[in-house]
Amino acid sequence: MELSWLMKLRIAAAAGVGVLLIYVVARPLAVSSEAIGGRAALVAMAFLAGVIGYFVSWPYGREIGILAVPSGLAVWAVRSGSMATLIQLNPTVAQRQELVASLKWEPFFWLAIVAAGFAGALLGQKIRSSPKLKETQQESNPGPGKYLNAAIALVGSALIAQFCIRIFAQEIRISNSSLGSVVAQPAIGQVAFAVLVSFGLAAFAVKKYLNLSYVWPSIATAFVTAFAMHAYAKQVQYLARNWPAAFFSNAVASVLPVQMVAFGALGSVAGYWMAVRFDYWRKHEMK
Repeated sequence: MELSWLMKLRIAAAAGVGVLLIYVVARPLAVSSEAIGGRAALVAMAFLAGVIGYFVSWPYGREIGILAVPSGLAVWAVRSGSMATLIQLNPTVAQRQELVASLKWEPFFWLAIVAAGFAGALLGQKIRSSPKLKETQQESNPGPGKYLNAAIALVGSALIAQFCIRIFAQEIRISNSSLGSVVAQPAIGQVAFAVLVSFGLAAFAVKKYLNLSYVWPSIATAFVTAFAMHAYAKQVQYLARNWPAAFFSNAVASVLPVQMVAFGALGSVAGYWMAVRFDYWRKHEMK
């Protein structure tokens, strides 16, 4: 079941809207403006990107329009440098500890930006609903196990993604008696690939075994970074005194929050639809 050229065009259009509004328009405002004003502008642009993304990809706006904001953030993430560069700008132990403390909470801000884009797409759905939704938005029925399944999806996604990122984001690894090993900062392409694939696998599993959407793996992106920064904070003093800034105890700590959320959200949506297509293929193969 291949994507038609028209579907690919819709996806490209939604992604283009996100890149234009988030990276081209909102990023300069967020960087140059006063903090609160810049963040407010970014949230507003994210919401608008979700609305426009819905309409440029109609009648599949609910499924494709949500890609607008993560696509814009993905370009932003690629141009944001690396964690190693950020640590090099904060060479002392005290500076690094302060940096890590702030990075622990930063992914929740980026997740809020993605959520604003999702909300924009939902508004577009209310303005002009699509008959396609009935065919694609079926999930597990509400019941006593609903919240338990959601919790399992959230925790499971975080564990799967963290495990897989350590495997896929490979760079030079050196044995270390205190930490077991340290790994060098992966290239941005390797980071993007690792996060996309890892959250894609997590979302695939969540859809396949819990019949839940990409929302839970997307939310898990923030928790993966938060836990990685919490663990890294305990190792800052040792790493600062014994290793260059480009080395980390594991690859997860080398991913910037914006990179984790942007690529993780895109991977979550892709993994969800891969599971849908896989179930469709198996259903028709059985016949």
